Amino acid sequence: MMNLPESDSEDELPPGWEERVTGDGSVYYANHLTKNTQWTHPRTGKKKVVLGDLPYGWERCIDKSTGKVLYIDHENHRTTYTDPRLAFAVEEKEHINDFRQRFDASSTALHVLHGRDLTNTTALITGANTGIGFETARSLLKHGCKVIFGCRNVRAAEEAIEKIRQEKSTAAENCEALHLDLTSLKSVVTFANVVKVKYKVLNAVILNAGVFGLPYSKTEDGYETTFQVNHLSHFYLTLLLYPLLKTGSRIIVISSESHRFANLTLDTICPSILSPDSPAKYWDMMAYNNSKLCNILFAKQLAKNWQSHGISVFSLHPGNMVSTNLARNWWLYRLLFAVVRPFTKSLQQAASTNVFCATASELNGLSGLYFNNCCRCETSKEAKNDELAKKLWDISVDMVKNAIGPNAFGELTLIEDIF
Repeated sequence: MMNLPESDSEDELPPGWEERVTGDGSVYYANHLTKNTQWTHPRTGKKKVVLGDLPYGWERCIDKSTGKVLYIDHENHRTTYTDPRLAFAVEEKEHINDFRQRFDASSTALHVLHGRDLTNTTALITGANTGIGFETARSLLKHGCKVIFGCRNVRAAEEAIEKIRQEKSTAAENCEALHLDLTSLKSVVTFANVVKVKYKVLNAVILNAGVFGLPYSKTEDGYETTFQVNHLSHFYLTLLLYPLLKTGSRIIVISSESHRFANLTLDTICPSILSPDSPAKYWDMMAYNNSKLCNILFAKQLAKNWQSHGISVFSLHPGNMVSTNLARNWWLYRLLFAVVRPFTKSLQQAASTNVFCATASELNGLSGLYFNNCCRCETSKEAKNDELAKKLWDISVDMVKNAIGPNAFGELTLIEDIF
């Protein structure tokens, strides 16, 4: 007769065992039957560690009468001797690129953040007043993070903040709406300067804002709107914010699986292809696809340029045809998005990969990766092209200088290893 395991989970401890945590976060196992302890899990043989601070609202104290460590949950008014981080312990990596997938397409942003305390961290999110950006901001705020809303419509951003405040009153104290118009590189400069005056450190920059299905138009800088909003302005903004980034900061670039249908190649990429000079050379869908390929190529080159500074860069696909206002620019796209709505992710699910890439401890020390459904994925062949990434970088620098002037990047150009 087959011997069945005592539990459906290999991680569940056998009878008589207890999981504990040392002061430095290492997990060990105590056997109350034999009075022995060991570092490896008695079922899996793996070692585990707990990472980061205690969950939001928890405090570590010492019981004066017994000398034992106590953990107090101030929000739920309860006390325990068990470190709450044990619920989120992770296996020690044998290699930095090894990590177990903990989430999937059904996971929500709040699920990803469960048990996390993001107090004393600051995130900047473009387009945070609506859609996936709003759900990303809302989820981070609920876990104590400060969030800067970079939005073209400040009034809409303030209304979004008020919605969050009604759910969690303290959240409104941790966020601010600042004007950012991605159709204007001058607005990008003004926004970056304001942020640098008001804030000392950015732990995460989430480049979320984007447009889709626009009819042909040009920005005040003379560039095609989809290309500038989705790529060029975010490219410029990220470089301008470099002084606020530190070791451990993360840049999250929202791309799309649409990048696989782009027509950019090393032979064809040039300013006139990236930013067509007439409607005759423009197709809204291809403009979007190309901008999403630019997002990944930018993240790839940025990760390479900033690898020695301990700044991580990730790109990602949030979900297919998620119910946002991205399709607002043409009735046919609005109809198509409405038809597929029952079969796509919710906004909370779409925001999960954003917050995973911005906060997941298993990504510490990693950079230059592309994610879908909180899982590392391979990009298209062109997105892997180092020469194409470098060429896009150089073209983007020249386009910004042509619009702003030769000193567009100021002292950043003197820091050779980041530029």
